Amino acid sequence: MTAYFIGVDVGTASARAGVFDARGSMLATAKRDIMLFREGAQMVEQSSENIWQAVCAAVKDAVSQSGIAPDRIAGIGFDATCSLVVLGDGGAPLPVGSSESPERNIIVWMDHRAVDQAARINRTGHEVLRYVGGRISPEMETPKLLWLKENRPAVFEGAWQFFDLADFLTWKASGSLARSSCTLTCKWTYLAHEKRFDPAYFAAIGLGELADEGFARIGSQVVDPGTALGAGLTLQAAEELGLVPGTAVAAGLIDAHAGGVGTVGIAPPGQSDSDPTRTMAYVFGTSSCTMTTTAQPAFVPGVWGPYYSAMIPGSWLNEGGQSAAGAAIDHLVRHHPASDEAARAAADAGKSVPEWLADRASERVDTPSAAVRLAGRIHVVPEFLGNRAPFADPEARAVIAGLGMEDGVDQLVALYIAGLCGLGYGLRQIIKAQTEHGAAVQAIAISGGAGRHPLVRQLLADASGLPVIATSSEEPVLLGSAILGAVAAQAYSSIPEAMAEMTSTDRTYVPASGDTAERHAHRFEAFETLQTAARTVGKAGERFAP
Repeated sequence: MTAYFIGVDVGTASARAGVFDARGSMLATAKRDIMLFREGAQMVEQSSENIWQAVCAAVKDAVSQSGIAPDRIAGIGFDATCSLVVLGDGGAPLPVGSSESPERNIIVWMDHRAVDQAARINRTGHEVLRYVGGRISPEMETPKLLWLKENRPAVFEGAWQFFDLADFLTWKASGSLARSSCTLTCKWTYLAHEKRFDPAYFAAIGLGELADEGFARIGSQVVDPGTALGAGLTLQAAEELGLVPGTAVAAGLIDAHAGGVGTVGIAPPGQSDSDPTRTMAYVFGTSSCTMTTTAQPAFVPGVWGPYYSAMIPGSWLNEGGQSAAGAAIDHLVRHHPASDEAARAAADAGKSVPEWLADRASERVDTPSAAVRLAGRIHVVPEFLGNRAPFADPEARAVIAGLGMEDGVDQLVALYIAGLCGLGYGLRQIIKAQTEHGAAVQAIAISGGAGRHPLVRQLLADASGLPVIATSSEEPVLLGSAILGAVAAQAYSSIPEAMAEMTSTDRTYVPASGDTAERHAHRFEAFETLQTAARTVGKAGERFAP
């Protein structure tokens, strides 16, 4: 009997599920929105119960649409944002902020409440920090745990388990407390190459009790992504998901890493084999993540890692990206006088505003590469939420230069194109830094909702200087999680084998040459000049900050 697999992806705004066959073809997909709670500029929270309910509804809907009987679903894989889930006795949610609402028991990845804690951790200069690019980020979990201990001590002390969101989902599905080496290595300072946490690190930063407990609350059992957990779906989880008890449940991935698994198995242009070390994964959503696989560890300042077995078991990984990517474009567009006009036109066309702007830009040029000319003298450094890589500077801020008094939609298009180019130049910086430290790549495999438009893909290729490959799968992040499910169900013996069979190339966007390449080289130089100026001005003004 033919087997099928489910991939579940929990992003910042929604939970999605897809049903795939063993060749990687998607039969159906479904989506449910999830709640997001904001408190000021720094704090962002979610509800684990709301997310699980959304996951269950999306899975049921996707299976129903696919027409596949539940007993033919052989495996399920989960990915999620690297958000911190806090549970008390019996799995009860605990409040992580001043709302005192247990419903709000997740500190979201983009939450920056722990900036001070991250700075203090970095001042220790501990050896563990070598494996996070030299500086830990407030987006990671140990700074957030330290914030909880210092600001919510009763919650910290009363917590039964601290989960990365992907590990919470696999626990809900299987009852297993095993953590994925992806989540713990990338966000919790687990040293997968040594198969241990470093107790001295936790003692040095003020979280020594976690080490004294044998790390029981953050993960004393660690397994590779794709490992089958427990006895599969529990009776309760199977009922809630509309599936069969015992269906294989795979150890999960962070969402960006699922996009990597769903894309880097394809070969760069001119290559026939699928060596994942030659292709960088670029997941372009609310934020962006870059993932580069290497056979040996590469230490790249400002780029997270090297992480062992964090995406592909047995390989090393360097992870970079931008803290705001799709969100940066949305934020940029909203502040323009023509944004309301564009929003109305986009709604009438049944499109998102960025998609509508990309279409309008495409109508004004002969080729997608020519769209860079529309930006004119406008330059954007879109670091609204800091610089994740290669400078690891959460205090960095955006720069917009060259705006005039024009306030029409065409000027909004120009700003939009300049913003996209800015993201491409940030990607170019990451590629350059990695190349200089032994992690060179030949192509970029793109995934994520913000990177679907052909104009966006071509501009990223032109701005970064490398070919951008689009996979045949409409949903490579969901496919990455489904690949985990296929491996857990033993349909394939390993993640690389499943990647080779379930992924393929749809189209390659080759960087422009000639005048267009020269224009991007000039704009990249301007980008770096503005970026440096912003950092200098910001530091000069720190003593006047409120």
